[in-house]
Amino acid sequence: MATELERLEEQLRRSFEGEAWHGPSVRQALDSVTAEDAWRHPIAGAHSIWELVLHLAGTYSLVLRRLNGDATDLSPEEDWPTIAAPTAAGWNAALDVLRSLNQQLRAAVRNFSRDSLDQMMGNHKYSAYTQFIGVTQHDLYHAGQIVLLRRALRAAV
Repeated sequence: MATELERLEEQLRRSFEGEAWHGPSVRQALDSVTAEDAWRHPIAGAHSIWELVLHLAGTYSLVLRRLNGDATDLSPEEDWPTIAAPTAAGWNAALDVLRSLNQQLRAAVRNFSRDSLDQMMGNHKYSAYTQFIGVTQHDLYHAGQIVLLRRALRAAV
């Protein structure tokens, strides 16, 4: 029987890598997105795919910081960084950072103390459990946005 931490880590894996119950995971939604498409804004007023990737990475960083006792919230620039110009190298670097931070967070969840799951963490608004499952919810919310942005990009061609 899997422990609660193993189940949380599994949900983080599924929402990011695949086999999510609802549909495409973050990585599946990002599959074959080019730097140019990731940078574009096909829906007025909406963030780009690239901005969403950086935002997801910022959220992983935030929870990892909280796990290390740093209650500092994300600055606006950490939450929604600016992208200068689209390059394949920049896009690939953003994807690599996202993958790495997801793996770091999943490892941290696996190694977290089960007895501390209900304790408030970081900003004292949410328990560790709520933040771990919240990251999963956050991933899937933005995966859906990425899917819609990809549809809008195809419709614009």
